[in-house]
Amino acid sequence: MFNPSQADVRRFFCAVHAKTEQQQPMEAIETLASQWIAEHPEYHNELADLDGSLARIGAPGTERDNPFLHLSMHLSISEQCSIDQPPGIRQAVELLAARRDDLHAAHHEVMECLGTMLWESQRSGRPPDGQAYIDQVRRRATGD
Repeated sequence: MFNPSQADVRRFFCAVHAKTEQQQPMEAIETLASQWIAEHPEYHNELADLDGSLARIGAPGTERDNPFLHLSMHLSISEQCSIDQPPGIRQAVELLAARRDDLHAAHHEVMECLGTMLWESQRSGRPPDGQAYIDQVRRRATGD
């Protein structure tokens, strides 16, 4: 399993942003990441400053949104949907996106569900419950 460090994640997204700005060719995963970066112009300044981004790893007092975590979650959800893992996540996300008429907004809701699943897993010491995750996304999609 690929387990990048925080610095690796920051380098990846900053490099993708730079490639986008310079109109350089990209790998498929970079192209997907660049699409999510384009949806978040509020992160572009931070993505343009690799050294500053690396220096802020673990810095106290930063109570704002973490662009690297946020973009990583978008990328994770996109990848989950592309391979339908956990099984059923693709349909659940598609249903939610159709209900919201906005894939980006749906992703933000799915992030909450994903975060809850991961938090529960860490709290309980059990593996992540993919079915509970999908069920939570489906409830949002169906309004149940």
